[in-house]
Amino acid sequence: MGADFVLLIVCDDRKGIVAAVANSIASQDCNIVESSQYGDEATGRFFMRIAITCPAGSTKESFEAAFLPVATAFQLEWRIHDLRKKLRAMIMVSQGGHCLNDLLYRTATKRLPMEITSVVSNHQNWQRRAEHEGIPFYHLPVTPENKLEQEAKLLAMVEEQNVDLVILARYMQVLSDQLCRKLDGRVINIHHSFLPGFKGAKPYHRAYERGVKMVGATAHYVTPDLDEGPIITQDVSIVDHADTVDDLIAQGQETESRVLSRAVKLHLEHRVMLNGNRTIVFK
Repeated sequence: MGADFVLLIVCDDRKGIVAAVANSIASQDCNIVESSQYGDEATGRFFMRIAITCPAGSTKESFEAAFLPVATAFQLEWRIHDLRKKLRAMIMVSQGGHCLNDLLYRTATKRLPMEITSVVSNHQNWQRRAEHEGIPFYHLPVTPENKLEQEAKLLAMVEEQNVDLVILARYMQVLSDQLCRKLDGRVINIHHSFLPGFKGAKPYHRAYERGVKMVGATAHYVTPDLDEGPIITQDVSIVDHADTVDDLIAQGQETESRVLSRAVKLHLEHRVMLNGNRTIVFK
């Protein structure tokens, strides 16, 4: 049975929270189909995710009104998400298309519950690929001179398209601090996990020269601190002495695609909650 809503709760940990929340949900004739919780001993904060089904005619607004007394009594930070409405996502890409292609396929096969509003790129390599899927493509070339101008256009597009999530699918331009702050919590990035050891151009070549034994990827929320936002998920694949640079690159791209799609799915299903610079990820 698919859930109608997801309720996310953060508060100071205390007795009676779970019982009060469950009773409020039951009083609305709703049913809990999935529940996860975590108490952080270091901070004393309590995190909870509840997926629920509701009677026909129930709305997000009606649930919020009925739940408000409990939220007020326990001083909850909370949000209810309607799973019947797909989140709207913009995908940004540069010249490497492996993550883009994976996201397009998973969306087309309904493995990712999102609506792609557009593909945006500073190159034109993937215009035909996007248009083949019937998705609008926007070319925004970036230079040091026009960076702020192009970011202003990008932000306008986000607003015009009612974008909920921006996915950096190997988009190789650094977003400005100002843009990161305006889109806080709404941008997911993917990068290889050789950082900070192998920065700059050709990290796989440098890793090969050092004889690394694994390649990996990290998906995280974007913040003004470059590649240091809260981590959503990571993964690795093993390599050995017989693997060439091309083998490392191929494995790295496969890992990046897999990790990014996993992070996007977790976000779309509202399974990620921020705990300072760390994340709580309910699976």
